[in-house]
This record gives sequence, C-alpha cells and structure tokens, in this order.
Amino acid sequence: MAGPQFLTPKPVSAPRAQRRFTVDQANKTLPLVRRVVADIVRTHEEISGLQQQLELAKAAQQKVIQDRLQNNLAHLQDYVDELTEIGCDLKDYRLGLIDFTGQHRGRDISLCWKLGEESVEYWHELNAGFSGRQPVSQLHEKD
Repeated sequence: MAGPQFLTPKPVSAPRAQRRFTVDQANKTLPLVRRVVADIVRTHEEISGLQQQLELAKAAQQKVIQDRLQNNLAHLQDYVDELTEIGCDLKDYRLGLIDFTGQHRGRDISLCWKLGEESVEYWHELNAGFSGRQPVSQLHEKD
C-alpha cells in the first residue's frame, strides 16, 4: 500500500511589499541566502527519501516515518518563509534556484542565482525563467 503523496510547500512567496534589489544588494544577501537555500535543498532531499521509505514501509514503521516526514516538511516551510522575509523567491527546491526582483529601465526583472554560483551573475525577464538567463553585464550595456 502506498503512503500519502508528498507535497512540498509552493515555492511562491506570500503576498508582501515587493522588494527590489540591485545586483550589489542581492549579492550582499548571499551569505544568508546560501545557507538557507542549502538547508532547503538538503531538507527536500530528506523528504523525498522519507517519502520513498514510507511507500515501502510496513505498517508498524509508517507512523515513525510519517512523523519524521511531517517534521521535515515544517522545517522546509520555515526555510521558505525565511527566504520570503529576505525578499527573494524560491523557484526550484532541487537546484536551489532563487530570483530577486530587480528593475531595469523602469520594468521589473528577475536577478537569478543558483546554489553553487559565487554571485548573482544572471538576470531574465519575469516571464522568461531560467532558460532565458542573460549575464548581468548586459544590463549595463543596455543603459
């Protein structure tokens, strides 16, 4: 018998006053953001593993695994909430992909960062997503 479906919190921020970052401001948040995102990626992996264990577990083990799963889900939501308070948006739990809202020529854009990158080096239009990433140096060329 399969266990309950694993649901991750939506990687969309709760309504709040939209904070806009410059590239420098976004980079200054990275020491904290990097730690939180690393916790998110690690916790998401643990949740995925627990879900697999739950599906294979005997009835006697399911309660213990389910409790651990719920505990990890609560931690994951806390981490996502922490990113929301910083002002950035989680886009992918596995990659650790983050967008900071920025502005260029009076329009909102996304400053894009992924766990493992040294700094915020890419941006994209709001509707373009990860595949539309361009170097932030192009923002200055377009001024």
